[in-house]
Order: sequence, then structure tokens, then C-alpha cells
Amino acid sequence: MSKILLVEDDDDLIGRIVQWLGFEHHTVETVKDGDDALDRMRFYDYDIVILDWGLPKLSGLEVCRTYRSSGGKTPILMLTGKNEVLEKEAGLDSGADDYLTKPFHLKELSARIRAILRRPYTFTGTVLQVGKIRLDPANHRVTRDEMEVQLHPKEFSLLEFFMRHPNEVFSPEALLSRVWSSESEASVDTVYTTIKTLRRKISPEAPTSFISNIPKLGYRLESS
Repeated sequence: MSKILLVEDDDDLIGRIVQWLGFEHHTVETVKDGDDALDRMRFYDYDIVILDWGLPKLSGLEVCRTYRSSGGKTPILMLTGKNEVLEKEAGLDSGADDYLTKPFHLKELSARIRAILRRPYTFTGTVLQVGKIRLDPANHRVTRDEMEVQLHPKEFSLLEFFMRHPNEVFSPEALLSRVWSSESEASVDTVYTTIKTLRRKISPEAPTSFISNIPKLGYRLESS
């Protein structure tokens, strides 16, 4: 599961992409113009941005250049109807990680996303394992000691995030930003509740030994 920002002004295409990526267990947020895109990219964390070239206010090319010039690191997949080599070169030189020409099949979009996310900074392509816990993102399956654990979608997303960052400490606010949609009504209390239920489901005999509470800092998934 990844947190994706889709920047596109075609309502029909937005609907199809959001539905398709939702089936693949991604969280997708959408904006329709370049100004809003830059605001989201600067203040929220995403695993990937799908960015259309032709946007109101600021073009996708301008958004990409501005974001990269300010030090932005999030991978960007650019969408466009432009098919000339020089235009593709301009898109990639502006800082895009890949380029997809419209019209495209949604299966190709998924493949491009997986390819980008397989790169070292956000590798998401294999089964994750921490201690006795295994998480399979592709099949949305979690096991502990080879016994399947049934998790709700946000519990699964939170566990996946922790397993991708073992032994790192995250505040409730950071977890809220990375795992929950910025458009949702979730709060830090939602984070507390989700961690509590996740602990009980994964490690009922010793829930606090699974995800540790670090006083005044936040939570950490113990890799041992």
C-alpha cells in the first residue's frame, strides 16, 4: 500500500485511476491544479506523485521543476498527451522519474508505479518480514508464526509502514501524515486507537513488546 497524490484535471480519468488504484490498496488523494499540487507536495508526505503535464495555473513541468529545485525527493510519474521526444526529454530533465503518454492502459500505470517504488528509496515490491511477522502487500495478507491475522485496511497500512521502517521512532502526528489521507477526519486519537487494536491482534500475549511506546517521542516497531 502506498500513499499517492494524483494531480489531474480530467474528472473522468481521475475517477478511473482512483478506483483502479483503490483496488490495489493504495490511498489516493487528488488535486486539479498546479498551485494546489505544490502546496500538497511541500506540506504532506507521499510515496509517489502522479502529475499531469497540462494543468491550470501551473503546468506539471513547472510544478516538477519548482518542487525539485526546493529539494523535494518524492518520486514523480508524469502523465501527458505529448509524444515528441524533445517534450519527453523536457519532462524527465525537469525532475520526473518516469513518463507515461496518454492514452494509457491502467495496467501499465500500475506497472510504472511498481517500478518506481522498487527503487532503493521506497522499495515496496516483496513480502516484508520482521521477526515472526510476514506481510504480503500484493495479496494483502499478514501472518504471524504462519497463522493468518485478519486486519482492517488502516491496521494493515499502519503495520506495513512500521515494517518498512523498523526500529525508527514516529510521533503520532507523523504517522497520521504518512498513513492517513490528509482529507480524512482522522486525528491523533485515531492513531492511538489503531495502534492499540493492531498490538492486540498481532501480539495478544505481549502487545506492548511489538510496537514500543517511546515516552515523549512516539512509537517504534521492534525488529527483534
